[in-house]
Amino acid sequence: MKFAVKAWSNGRARSGVLQLGGCPSLIETPSLLLSTRKGLPFFIPPDFLPSLPSPDSHLLQVCPFHFLEGLSPKTISNIGGLHQMLGLHDYGLAAVGRDSIQCLPECNSTNKIGASFETPCGRLLIKPVEYMELISSLRPNLWATLADEVPTWVSEKRNKTSVDRTIRWLDECIALSPAGGAVFGAIVGGSSIEERQRCAQEVAGRNVSGYWIGGFGLGESMDERPALLNAVTDILAEEKPRLICGLGLPEEVLQGVAAGIDLFDSVYIYHLTLGGFALTFPLDEFDVNESDFQQSDFGSDQTKINLRATSYRKDASPIVKSCSCYTCQNHTKAYINHLLNVHEMLAQILLEIHNTHHYLGFFRAIREAVKSGNFEQFRQQFIEGRRDRFAVAAAAAAAQA
Repeated sequence: MKFAVKAWSNGRARSGVLQLGGCPSLIETPSLLLSTRKGLPFFIPPDFLPSLPSPDSHLLQVCPFHFLEGLSPKTISNIGGLHQMLGLHDYGLAAVGRDSIQCLPECNSTNKIGASFETPCGRLLIKPVEYMELISSLRPNLWATLADEVPTWVSEKRNKTSVDRTIRWLDECIALSPAGGAVFGAIVGGSSIEERQRCAQEVAGRNVSGYWIGGFGLGESMDERPALLNAVTDILAEEKPRLICGLGLPEEVLQGVAAGIDLFDSVYIYHLTLGGFALTFPLDEFDVNESDFQQSDFGSDQTKINLRATSYRKDASPIVKSCSCYTCQNHTKAYINHLLNVHEMLAQILLEIHNTHHYLGFFRAIREAVKSGNFEQFRQQFIEGRRDRFAVAAAAAAAQA
């Protein structure tokens, strides 16, 4: 794996290029990892993956625990690993031991050699040796070491234990590391700046290719998050990439980029699609085309629209007029509304394609802002624009009540 920072903006925000071994595509950062279930994105068939912006969409996040059911790890290894099994030879696979749909990945065991994790097979005791056997069979391009993530409301003692356990697992995973694949050391620490700094210092002293910053999205507030992020990234080597899970909302992503994070998960898109929502917020806050967004949209907060709303039954327009995704180029709001009402899975497929395409465009706008040195200006205008649209939507709803 090779990583190089190409541009900085406003201190910590940065743009870079990531090249994974065995993956021909160069991935620009900050970048979005597409969440998957057993290696394939939610609701998007493999044949539709090429319709997403390339190479922005060429990095997929997999949870190794998903492969504890179905085909055995030995069978997957005999096939040649996940790339061979899935036929995704041009895509990078990042294995992270956190289910992107599981809201609380806390492991509850006090066992010194392992802890219980929530898996598709129920709560199981996963030891580092078993985890590394999974990694060895899957052969991902990069993988993160095991982490004992805890929510912010645990006791100081429990939080300290989670850091000690994560560091111990880091050493065991590295010692058992298979040949190939870049290892990302896990960093936790809950809501404690001191524990996060301690964990970051320990991981930074190990021979790792990058860093996975865990334990976010588990109860911390938007206001306390920047200090926690900065406490970690200030310690980490600049020449190594940083991956984080749990920051999905646009405002949260911007917080992460401002702290120097390079890679983000995409569970936010999945939950939007499940709810029948489609993203509509402007991708370029410096050049907003208001004709693309109707103030009269029902079920809308001017950042997303609820396509289950009855007002879209006869709406023959695309989700976003200027969008070049497959969904907007070929289908209307009325058609997707119909599919949602009859519980047809094609509705989720079309929504997921649009939402993923739209969010990839958001990351592309972030990279351009960093390269131009205007990231903080972009961030402030984006947040203020979102706040103004929320206010307009609230006022419209109050007027209709």
